[in-house]
Amino acid sequence: MYSIGISTWGQSFDYKTITTVESIVPNGLGRSRMIDPLESRDYKEFTATRSAEDDERNKSDRGEIRIKNFEETKLLNFFNLGGIRFQNIAANDAVITSKLNNLADQGWELAFVNSGVESSNGDEDPNGIFITRYIFKRPVSSSEIRVKTN
Repeated sequence: MYSIGISTWGQSFDYKTITTVESIVPNGLGRSRMIDPLESRDYKEFTATRSAEDDERNKSDRGEIRIKNFEETKLLNFFNLGGIRFQNIAANDAVITSKLNNLADQGWELAFVNSGVESSNGDEDPNGIFITRYIFKRPVSSSEIRVKTN
């Protein structure tokens, strides 16, 4: 069953997430990228409800969740053979700022920023990333009609 809804008492928004993954792997061996998905997914298609009575695991197909159409922007790693590279950090900031400005020009407003670090834990753990998610919103125009599934 479908219903068409337009909010007349409140503002409706579209949301968009951009993710940056910046490598903090020593010796410049990591990969750093900014990712912007070019397709959407409906979370409901991959969601299962579990309860004490029905505790069957979610059997969503990973292949159907995976997105193959995305914009990938190369960023520089935080480290190289000489150690931390402040020039690389400045370059990444300039590239990320360019993307943020481009999205602002398209009407997207930066709503939230969330970041985290998984750092190298010595010689036995050469892994490390600094990940940041930028969540944007923009108003849905009153002329747009949203079709929602009940």
